[in-house]
Amino acid sequence: MIVNERDTDEGLLVSVCDPEVVGETFEDGPVSLTVDEEFYGGDAASEDEVVDSLARCSVANIVGTESVALAIEHGFVDEENVLDVDGTRHAQLLWL
Repeated sequence: MIVNERDTDEGLLVSVCDPEVVGETFEDGPVSLTVDEEFYGGDAASEDEVVDSLARCSVANIVGTESVALAIEHGFVDEENVLDVDGTRHAQLLWL
């Protein structure tokens, strides 16, 4: 998986994705999801590193089957809130 962390005024923004979806665009009717290298590109990370990033973030964007499954497995995302967009999975996490 690939993780990118950014400090913002609102807290830590984390993007996580499966490596094979970087640079891809997924479309399903009016929904379009581009996994932009600038936003999602980052460092390769182990499952433990991804879990650590998600535990510390204020906001996260998660794309790809493996990445979303990990977020669900560790209780960061509920399955019913995951979008399936043209063959990939996408979830957003916001801690209030």
